[in-house]
Amino acid sequence: MTNQPNQPYDGYDPYGQQPQQPQAPQGWPGQAHQQGYQQGHQGYQGQQGYDDPYAAQQYTQQWQGQTWETQTQSPVSPQVTAAEETAYLPPQGYQDAAPAPAPAAAAEYGPATVAGNARITDAQRARAEGRSPIIEPGMQPAALTALLGLLLAGAAAVGTYALLVPLVVLQAVTAAGWFRLNGMWPARQGIALGFAGALAADAALLASDRSPSAILGTLGVWVLLALVLQLRSHADPDERMYGLMATVAASALAIVAGGYLAAEADAVTVGAIAVAVALLARALPLPTPASVVVALLAGAGGGVAAGSMTGLGTSGALLGAGAAACALIGHRVASYDYPSRFVHFTAGVALPLSAAAPAVYVLGRALV
Repeated sequence: MTNQPNQPYDGYDPYGQQPQQPQAPQGWPGQAHQQGYQQGHQGYQGQQGYDDPYAAQQYTQQWQGQTWETQTQSPVSPQVTAAEETAYLPPQGYQDAAPAPAPAAAAEYGPATVAGNARITDAQRARAEGRSPIIEPGMQPAALTALLGLLLAGAAAVGTYALLVPLVVLQAVTAAGWFRLNGMWPARQGIALGFAGALAADAALLASDRSPSAILGTLGVWVLLALVLQLRSHADPDERMYGLMATVAASALAIVAGGYLAAEADAVTVGAIAVAVALLARALPLPTPASVVVALLAGAGGGVAAGSMTGLGTSGALLGAGAAACALIGHRVASYDYPSRFVHFTAGVALPLSAAAPAVYVLGRALV
């Protein structure tokens, strides 16, 4: 009896229940070899495989067909730990019908800071608590105000043109700080217009031998110029009104700061030192009423000390107290309406000195 090469031996078929192999796409170069491989393993004897087993292995490794595993299992992230791999995973695509509600936020406010809080801003906290929207600049802006005041006092003792250098810096910071204090930023045109008015007033003061009428004349011209420019604007009427008021106020403050140039040199020295001392005292951690009283007394004392060096004597106390009172008003304005850190280092530095300029001029003319 002859055995057929591809028949089972004595009816025994060890590969009779072989799982079905995935079919390769039609036209695949290794399809003929794959079929020969399957036929050769169906019988126990007379097995016929590939002519070149390495070639068959190459074709088998290069074929990338989808299998059951790649269709039902998602790829494992390289960051998954061994404990997470063995954990129970619910069926994909299933979500709870009624998710648990998120816990309500804690009904409390973060600490009051100049930079704000991540959960609630200083403005929101002040409104929620019913407090006045006031955030005072603090010690660092007060120190800068004192430094600028001392520069004004020293430059006034040197001469008029030396005083012009710190005065121009004061006027520029005043114009920029006022616009930012009113929430208008960027406002380069308005800031440039206000600063240009201050420079025009300084030039008029020097040309008129420091006559105060130069300040009033420049102020009137710049109000008309700001009005004409706002009328030519294509913004909404409300925005044009806000821009007009901010431009006029910034120009007025920067121009009025030129009063240091029109005042007597001794009065400028006394007033600037008084403002410097008063602002440092105002920044001390005291209750507001006590801080204001201490600042006024410090300003008067600084005026007396500076007056003894300039020849004003005890009259320097009145000049120092008046300059300190105006400086505290400017400090109060720079603290209003939830100011930012930029406002504190511009308006908070410049407004006290700019607001004190009229008092320095008037009291200096009366006392010197």
